[in-house]
Amino acid sequence: MSNPEVLPLLEADTGRSAVPCCPPLTERPMSAEEAETAAPMFKALGDPVRLRLFSAVASHEGGEACVCDISDVGVSQPTVSHHLKKLKEAGLLTSERRGTWVYYRVEPSVLAAMGRLLAMPVDA
Repeated sequence: MSNPEVLPLLEADTGRSAVPCCPPLTERPMSAEEAETAAPMFKALGDPVRLRLFSAVASHEGGEACVCDISDVGVSQPTVSHHLKKLKEAGLLTSERRGTWVYYRVEPSVLAAMGRLLAMPVDA
C-alpha cells in the first residue's frame, strides 16, 4: 500500500518548508495546482549546467559549497551566478554570504521530497 504523504517544497526566499507539494507520481495524477508547484523545480533542473551545479552542491563535502568551489562547469562566472540564482528561485538551493563568498546548500527536505515524488512503489 502506498503512503499518501504530501511532499514539502521549500520557499525560495526563506529556505523553510512551504506549502506541501504532491503525492508520489505513481499514486494518482497530479492536480493542476500540484503541477504548478512542482514544475519550477523540474524546469530549473532541466538545464545541464544547472543540473551539474545542483549536483556539485549536493555532493560537496559538508553539504554546502562556496561559489568559488563549484564554478568549473564550462561557463563564465556571471553565467554560473545566473544559474545559481535560478536554482534558488526554484527553491532547490539556499545561500549564505560569508565575507566576499556565497555558500550554497541543498536542503535535505528538497532531496527527500524529490525522491518521494519520483519513487516507484516496492511490490510487497
